[in-house]
Amino acid sequence: MNKTNTNRRYASLALLVFSFILVLTACNSGGNSAANSTNSNAVNASQTNDSQSADYPNAHLLADVSWVAEHLNDADVVIIDARSKGYEEGHIPGAVSLSSGQLNDPDNEIAGFILPEDKYTEVVQNAGVNQNSTIVVYDDGNALSATRVFYTLEYYGLQDRVKVLNGGYAAWLTDGQDIDIDPAAPAKGNFVAKANGKLVSTKAEVEQAIGTGDVVFLDTRSSEEYEGTDLRDNQRGGHIPGAVHKEWTTAVAENEEGLEKFLTHEQLKQQFEAIGVVEDKTVIPYCQTNVRGSHSYFSLRLLGYSDIRPYEGSWAEWGNSADTDIEI
Repeated sequence: MNKTNTNRRYASLALLVFSFILVLTACNSGGNSAANSTNSNAVNASQTNDSQSADYPNAHLLADVSWVAEHLNDADVVIIDARSKGYEEGHIPGAVSLSSGQLNDPDNEIAGFILPEDKYTEVVQNAGVNQNSTIVVYDDGNALSATRVFYTLEYYGLQDRVKVLNGGYAAWLTDGQDIDIDPAAPAKGNFVAKANGKLVSTKAEVEQAIGTGDVVFLDTRSSEEYEGTDLRDNQRGGHIPGAVHKEWTTAVAENEEGLEKFLTHEQLKQQFEAIGVVEDKTVIPYCQTNVRGSHSYFSLRLLGYSDIRPYEGSWAEWGNSADTDIEI
């Protein structure tokens, strides 16, 4: 392996390139992009979780750099780089490249829908995942792609075996950790996907749940999408009747080092409870293709919510169906 533990100049170069990309993205991104979220949510370092020891009920789901570095060479640990680009320029040593987009089913008429069990099994086995693996997923920093991969892994049977790296690759670089430029070549794993029907909602189930007091729909899109003024490429705009709104971006914020990290337990809890997303209800997050919904799924998992069932079809299905009820 051509690793930078013998030559750390790659890490410095990668950090410069990564910072340059973030600046370009922030300048050029649109209203719904991941990068656009950080500027509006920048807060003091004291308002973000900078260690895994925070008092989240499910703190084991959030890894920090020191935990990853300590377990980097563990035989049962699989590290997944969920970024859509940048892997070849540098990544955490041993990490396998597997972006959230690779888990979409191109044969499904609903855009962004997750792969079926057999195809998902093949993709994840090729990433070296076994049934007893502990998996760490990371992306550039805001965890949007990482939490989508996290959700799919939990949905297909690896609940409580997956962690997200808080602060992502940016945190790894800022900490001065070694990186690798060679692609990983893991042995094929023995993971077999088995869908958990209690971790997903279908269109029919959403229709049945509208108006019931024990279910809360959580719209994680932008305010413009929620209000119906931004249709994107959908036939209709608006939101599921009765849905409350909390954009996924509000769960993370920049610390004093410019790293995007999750808010503290108390801050996240207050955000959700303020809009009626409470633990004794079934929570159905959704967005356009359940990527942003998966981010909120992860936030709720951190908080210990026990009944979270994202709507996988999300607005890509609901907003393009002639028979669905819509509220504006």
